[in-house]
Amino acid sequence: QLEESGGGSVETGGSLRLSCTISPSYYTRNCVGWFRQTPGKEREGVAAIDRDGNTGYADSVKGRFTISKDNAKNILYLQMNSLKPEDTAMYYCAAEPEGDYVNYGFPLPPETLTPAGYSYWGRGTQVTVDS
Repeated sequence: QLEESGGGSVETGGSLRLSCTISPSYYTRNCVGWFRQTPGKEREGVAAIDRDGNTGYADSVKGRFTISKDNAKNILYLQMNSLKPEDTAMYYCAAEPEGDYVNYGFPLPPETLTPAGYSYWGRGTQVTVDS
């Protein structure tokens, strides 16, 4: 299971940190990541991190968002700084299906930010950035 928390409302330029508690069986997948979706739009990848700690980001969030994980607690984080109104969305964490180890390298390739590559999803947490 995956459960997000930490969403809320913030002013433009503000910061939020999202957390996702992940069951151990999902936490050890090749990749876990953050995605977001607004009404009427397709879900898009925001950031991903693999077993080795390699990371990848969508161009729209590079330099502002940081993905990390606490292996002792099985928690995935997304630190979001310099938030913009266009960051407003429902944010989801997700895990890839079980599979053999893949050495993606750094940075993670774009396919690790493709929602179709993920099988397990949380219910989401809403982030609203006021202009």
